[in-house]
Amino acid sequence: MEFLNTFSTYLSFPFVRYAFITGVLIALSSSLLGVILVLKRFSFIGDGLSHTAFGAMAIATVLKLSNDSILTMPVTVLFAIFLLKTHKHSRLQGDSIIAIVSTGALAVGYMVVNIFSASANVSGDVCSTLFGSTSILTLTKSEVLVSAISSIGVILFFIFFYTRIFSVTFDPEFTTAIGKKTELYNMIIAIITAIVIVLAMNLVGSLLITALLVFPALSAMQVMKSYKSTIVYSAVLGVFASVVGLFVSIMASTPVGSTIVVVNILLFFIHFLIGLKK
Repeated sequence: MEFLNTFSTYLSFPFVRYAFITGVLIALSSSLLGVILVLKRFSFIGDGLSHTAFGAMAIATVLKLSNDSILTMPVTVLFAIFLLKTHKHSRLQGDSIIAIVSTGALAVGYMVVNIFSASANVSGDVCSTLFGSTSILTLTKSEVLVSAISSIGVILFFIFFYTRIFSVTFDPEFTTAIGKKTELYNMIIAIITAIVIVLAMNLVGSLLITALLVFPALSAMQVMKSYKSTIVYSAVLGVFASVVGLFVSIMASTPVGSTIVVVNILLFFIHFLIGLKK
C-alpha cells in the first residue's frame, strides 16, 4: 500500500502526468510504425534517422536555439526523404546508405558539441541525448501538446489509410499497377518515421529509438498471424512497455530510456518462447 501511495503522490505532480501522456503517445506511434518498417525490411532506418537527429540537435544546441526541434525536425525529415530516394535509385544498398548517414551524423554531432559547446559537462549532455535522460520529466505544456498533436496525426493516418498502407507494405508493385501512388505513401511513411524519431528522443535517447520501433512489432509477430492483429497487439505492447518502464524508472530511479527498452526486451523473449510452443 505504501508503494502505491508513493506512486499516487508522484502522479499528483503535473510533470509526471505529462511524462506518462507523452510516453504513451510516442510508444503508440512508434509501435504502429515499427510493424511497417519491419515488414518492409527497413527497420534500421531508425538508426540512421536518430543519429541524424542527434547531429542536428548538437548544431541547434551550439546555435542556442530556444527550441531545438526547429532545426532537428526539418533536417531529419529531409534525410528521411533522402534515404528513401537513394534506396531506390542508387548503386549503394539501403543498409550501406544508412550506415554512412548514421556514423557520419553521429561523428559530426559529437565533434561540433565538443568544439563549440559552452557547457561544463559536455560528456554528460551527450550521454543524456544518446541514451535518454530525465528530459521526459521536464516537459512543458507546449512540448506535450506538440507531441500529442504529432502522435495523434500518426494514429489517424494509420486509421484512415489502413488499406493503402497494407497494400504498399506487402505488394508495392501491384499497388502501383492499379494506379495508386505508391511513392507518395512511401514518402509519407518516411516523413512520419522522422517525426516519431525526433519526438522519441526525449523518451529513450537517439541510440535506443530503434528498440522502440522494432521490439513491439517483433514481439507481436511471434504470436499473431494476421496483419491487423499484429498492428493492434504491437500498439498494446508498446504502450504497456512505456507505462511499465516509466513507472519502474520513477519508483526505482533508473534511466527512463534504458528501463523502457529493457521492458521491451523482456516482452520479446516472453513472446518468443510462447511462439516456439505454437
